[in-house]
Amino acid sequence: MENQTVLIAFLLTLFAGLSTGIGSLIAFLAKRTNTNFLSLSLGLSAGVMIYVSFMELMPNSLESLTGIFGQKTGMFYMILGFFGGIALIALIDFLVPKSQNPHEIHGVEEMKTNYRLKQTGIITAVTIAIHNFPEGIATFMSAMNSFEVAIPITAAIAIHNIPEGIAVSVPIYHATGSKKKAFWLSFASGLAEPLGALIAFLFLLPFWNPVLDALILSAIAGVMVFISLDELLPTAEKYGKHHLSIIGLMIGMAIMALSLYLFI
Repeated sequence: MENQTVLIAFLLTLFAGLSTGIGSLIAFLAKRTNTNFLSLSLGLSAGVMIYVSFMELMPNSLESLTGIFGQKTGMFYMILGFFGGIALIALIDFLVPKSQNPHEIHGVEEMKTNYRLKQTGIITAVTIAIHNFPEGIATFMSAMNSFEVAIPITAAIAIHNIPEGIAVSVPIYHATGSKKKAFWLSFASGLAEPLGALIAFLFLLPFWNPVLDALILSAIAGVMVFISLDELLPTAEKYGKHHLSIIGLMIGMAIMALSLYLFI
């Protein structure tokens, strides 16, 4: 692997993770939550992730694996990788307490209430960091495989991290009473994604080969599909903007389709 490729992959992952801080700033600067923007952006992120998973990541994985193992065995390994990715992110999601899940809805309007959390802000931030860890691995490994695919994925994760920053900073503010602490803890929780990239770099790249590359592509697809169906679209629905979320979904798919077409 070229050093330049690794550096760009790290920078993309860092950008995606630290966009959580944008959500934190919105929570402290905005007077009310722009639910139309959030619903549309969450749908757009889901559209990008779902389309790239089924139209790029899985076909490329299948092509590589069938070339190595034959059609039936190659498809079996591709399916195994896909559902392995789903199992990984689902397990982490299951272990995160629902009350501290970063995708539970919190609007900026709550900043004006006297609501207090029992748990401390630090515990919340750590929980969120664990929850976002696989996203960093997915972003980094997709960048190592193809920048054309990684850039839209990075943008999609960055967009979905903005409302996550709001959802993180609001309860931390309630728990600590400090806007500064809420911002920095929320901002720091985004560092879990570049940390995931570092783990991938240290433990996956030394064993890099065509089989591992193909399995990781299918696993990334599983992670993306799970995030889209379990987090992004349900969260958009909770904002009460059903049609906007679906419009965003279709726009995201169209953007991803055009992007892949232009890079043929």
